Formats: sequence, structure tokens, C-alpha cells
Amino acid sequence: MSLPRRDDARHTYGEYRRWREDIRYELIDGVAYAMAPAPSRLHQEVLLELARQVANALAERPCRAFIAPFDVRLPKADEVDEEVDTVVQPDLSVVCDPGKLDERGCRGAPDWIVEVLSPATAGHDHILKRAVYERAGVREYWLVHPVDRIVTVYRLEDGRYGVPEVREWQGRQTVAAVPGVEIDWERLAAIPE
Repeated sequence: MSLPRRDDARHTYGEYRRWREDIRYELIDGVAYAMAPAPSRLHQEVLLELARQVANALAERPCRAFIAPFDVRLPKADEVDEEVDTVVQPDLSVVCDPGKLDERGCRGAPDWIVEVLSPATAGHDHILKRAVYERAGVREYWLVHPVDRIVTVYRLEDGRYGVPEVREWQGRQTVAAVPGVEIDWERLAAIPE
């Protein structure tokens, strides 16, 4: 299921920044997709626990973690910000290059992105955003399934995502793109459905 489009026009980050703030959008190749309604309680608890573990692991380190809403601008070349046509708001982003950060968010590919899936966004995250993250050079992309209690992990190799690793929420899992970060799945599995 695809998220609804704002309209049939092509848009840029310059236009996006002038839109009303009470309605959130993501731009993918100029197409404005309306963000899904507020996520479920389970989605938010899973995201909060992931963010807690990541933030604790990154304390005293140069990498920084951000949760949505946080604009990640993904230029295709050297276009100025106003002309960028892909702006996403991942649930969790980790950026290790401080040169990519500014007061508007992040310009360029984060090292690691996590999307916590919900029924309204699963197809969008699995298909459209995976292709965008691969093209932009996101080194590691995780799709966390809070109902099925599994995680799908894509890692960039030679500019492409290979066959994903799919595993249950058991034990601990390291983040290859951000050394020193490891997720304790038992803490997430303890969150009641």
C-alpha cells in the first residue's frame, strides 16, 4: 500500500519548506507523500527503546542519533538545498560525519537508518525508501517489524544492498555501519503488544 500523494506536481525542498507545518510530507524524487497518521503505541515504544540504546552507546562518541521528525535531504549531485527533490524523515538516523549536519537536519546519507514498520508504511518503507537509501549510499538500513518481532537488515556493498539478513528479536545484534553500537533485542521483545 502506498502513502497518499499531496498532488501530481513535482516539488523541491525549497517548496517543501514553505508548506504548513501541521501536515508532514516526505519528498521522493519530487513526489510529495503524506506521512501516515500518528504511529501506534507499540511503534513508539519500540522506537523509544531503540533510540535509548543507540543514544547510550553513542555517548562520548562523534556519531549522533536523531528521531523523526528530522529532515534528511538526499541530493542526487551538487544541487543547492532549494533544488533537492528527496527529503525523508526516518524513524531513527545515525550520522557520523558532523559536516552533514546543519540547523535544518542532515544533508547527505546517514550512516544508519531504522524504520519501525506500521501497516500504513510497510510497503513504502520496504520498496520505495529502500531504493532511495541504496541510491543515496546509506550504509545500513534496518526495517524493524514490531508485530512480527523480526528485523530485516540491508548492508551496502559495492553501492548495492545485497540479500538482507532477517532475524528474530533474540540476543544482541551489532550495527556494522556504526562500530560500538549493539541492540539488545531482549529489551525490545519485553515490550507488551
